[in-house]
Amino acid sequence: MVRLLGIDPGLRFTGWGLIDVDGNRLRHIADGVIATNSDHSVPDRLKMLHDALMALLVLHQPNEAAVEETYVNRNGAATLKLGYARGVALLTPALAGIKVTEYAAKTVKMAVVGTGGAEKEQVAMMVHRLLPGATLCRSDASDALAVAICHAHHRSSRLAWGAV
Repeated sequence: MVRLLGIDPGLRFTGWGLIDVDGNRLRHIADGVIATNSDHSVPDRLKMLHDALMALLVLHQPNEAAVEETYVNRNGAATLKLGYARGVALLTPALAGIKVTEYAAKTVKMAVVGTGGAEKEQVAMMVHRLLPGATLCRSDASDALAVAICHAHHRSSRLAWGAV
């Protein structure tokens, strides 16, 4: 059995989700959102994100982590801030010695829903079907669980081909 942490990074809300994978069986462990206060400085918010992710790593002891890749939007400042949060999401597990894999949003949607153009509601519905115990307090948590599910599928494919 392996425990996977999925992360949907954001400076305001970072979703996270933990699943256990045993063969082709998935079991929900926990999910939630790390929220930062936009009244605080960006460095303080990044530190808060790092500290919260470290606490999750210590509490839940995942074996691997997966992070959704950043999409580029028209607002350069927002994209840059998202990049900061994504950097923390990639670095924190790596500093703890946990292997981190990245997935594009379309890849995640394809793995969970079957189409790369799925809407957030479709992703949330499939996550709930695959992981009935998931609380899904926000779409960020649902997206993070979707990243973990995607990693579980891709990981099993790599294991079958001897690539892990």
